Amino acid sequence: MTTDTQLKQSPDRFSRCLASSPLLRGELEILQVNVGRLCNQTCRHCHVNAGPRRKELMSQEVAELAIALLDQMATIHTLDITGGAPEMAPPFRYLVTEGRRRGLRVIDRCNLTILSEPGHEDLADFLAEHAVDVVASLPCYTAGNVDKQRGDGVFDLSITGLRMLNQRGYGASEGRDPAAHRRLDLVYNPGGPTLPPPQAALEADYRVRLREDFGIVFDRLICITNMPIGRFASDLQHSGKLESYLDKLEAAFNPATLPGLMCRNTLSVHYEGWLFDCDFNQMLELPLGGERLHLRDLKPGMLEARRIATATHCMGCTAGSGSSCAGSLA
Repeated sequence: MTTDTQLKQSPDRFSRCLASSPLLRGELEILQVNVGRLCNQTCRHCHVNAGPRRKELMSQEVAELAIALLDQMATIHTLDITGGAPEMAPPFRYLVTEGRRRGLRVIDRCNLTILSEPGHEDLADFLAEHAVDVVASLPCYTAGNVDKQRGDGVFDLSITGLRMLNQRGYGASEGRDPAAHRRLDLVYNPGGPTLPPPQAALEADYRVRLREDFGIVFDRLICITNMPIGRFASDLQHSGKLESYLDKLEAAFNPATLPGLMCRNTLSVHYEGWLFDCDFNQMLELPLGGERLHLRDLKPGMLEARRIATATHCMGCTAGSGSSCAGSLA
């Protein structure tokens, strides 16, 4: 039995924190499309268990269904593309182009090293040309911590990727023509079973260190809590730290984070087209509100006030200052 299966079958600590008040979905604003598990990296904290040998990838047919949903749901303003390394999925550029054609904000969840990968030499130009917002993983501003979490040499390649993006207008910089600015946010997650520090203070540290050490600028730092699923949960289980980490998350439960949870306004799409309340539920195969629905089944009005599927891992989003794809919540 996998660690994820054990967590799904164990008593739901999150429901205990909610005290019988179920989470309900609001208006759909963000479509987050997970285009597959293929990645050029194998990171220790990855909740997707992505890697170079994974074969799961979105087909063109499913990508077209996702774009058709954008046309049906007028309330969606953001197309958020994730993976794996989403740029390695064949429909990635189609999704970007069609999303931008409709005037939507399009986000690429980028690991930065993909920008140096053979076969992707024009990727930075493509992203800039289509004004794609880049949300890039950089769990520290020092090489040792990044390489420990994401693999040897990843930090240097990440710095190279950031410089490529800066050269193409990404990142807030004094004196830059606002029309040429492209948004670049960085993502921090702890290296172990701890909660992220306060986001604003850490962002200030990142800003100084990256500018002084490497001449790099960015727009915003996003702090994300490590979810107790996937590789991270397995590592905790093997080291005997899983229960203590769950205890820590439960003890830090913050009800002030509940109104801003991403599952309230975001819909997660599986590479085969199945729908989930969030990307974490997708990895645990917890269906949308308990009902197995596909892209082709969804109609306007079906999501509002629908109950959100929750389990113990949801405490990661509500601990301390909270955690979401957009960072801290409280």
